Parts: sequence; C-alpha cells; structure tokens
Amino acid sequence: MDLFIDIITGLCFFIGSLSIIIGACGLIKLPDVFSRIHAAGMIDTGGTAFFLLGMILQTGWSLITVKLILIGVFVFFTSPVTSHVTANLARKKNLMPVGKKIGKLL
Repeated sequence: MDLFIDIITGLCFFIGSLSIIIGACGLIKLPDVFSRIHAAGMIDTGGTAFFLLGMILQTGWSLITVKLILIGVFVFFTSPVTSHVTANLARKKNLMPVGKKIGKLL
C-alpha cells in the first residue's frame, strides 16, 4: 500500500510541476495582462492543488493534513479574488486586451 501511495504522490507532484511550468511559460509568452491573469490563476489553482494533494497523501490523517486542507481552501478562495482585483485595476488604467479597440470593451 505504501508503494501505491508513493506512486500517486509522485504523479501529483509531476502534474503540479507541469502545471506550474506551463503557467510560467504563459506568463512570459502571452501578450497582455488579461491573458497573463489566466496563466497566473492556473499556477495557483492547478499547481498548488496537486502539490497539496501529494503532501496530504504522504502525511496520512493528522493535524498536518488539516493544516494542508486549510491552506488549500485559502488558496482556492484567494486566487480568483486576486485575479479579479488585478483585472479591475488593469481596466481602470485603460489597458486594453490585444486586438480590442477602445469603444468595444465594456
């Protein structure tokens, strides 16, 4: 059973690492702030969730598991709020998405 948990944990860490790498490439490659917000959100939710799941599998049921779950809940709720605030600030600063004209954005 320990080997199975180790394999699942390694898979969770691999998927989390892959998500973070893809999101980081998106932060570099995407053209505007609104597209980059999406990439940053992927890093937060996808990468962090898989890393936390892998750590939860390794710790078993203990106080550390409860703390890891609380960290996951905190990240789950703060990541969309951060993205929303960043998008609102960009909109207030009159930053336009690539390919949009000023009169077409609501």
